[in-house]
Amino acid sequence: MSVRIRLKRLGAKKAPFYRIVVADSRTSRNGKSIAEIGYYNPTTEPVDLKVNAEEAEKWITNGAKPSETVKTLLKRAGVIKD
Repeated sequence: MSVRIRLKRLGAKKAPFYRIVVADSRTSRNGKSIAEIGYYNPTTEPVDLKVNAEEAEKWITNGAKPSETVKTLLKRAGVIKD
């Protein structure tokens, strides 16, 4: 089982809101997730990003691989270093 940290899309049409979730790589984008570790709202100014750093680090050390977008968000939040 490959575990990924990725975005789950919520919100209305043309008003996206994302949750940063830990999920099995075989589940659908908005399917069942193992844990929620934060959220990302790109529609606000400034962008609203909140990540539970302890949870994110724990999942990464346990082998969860972040998607490219989530990796960028985690760098922006200061959870992972470049």
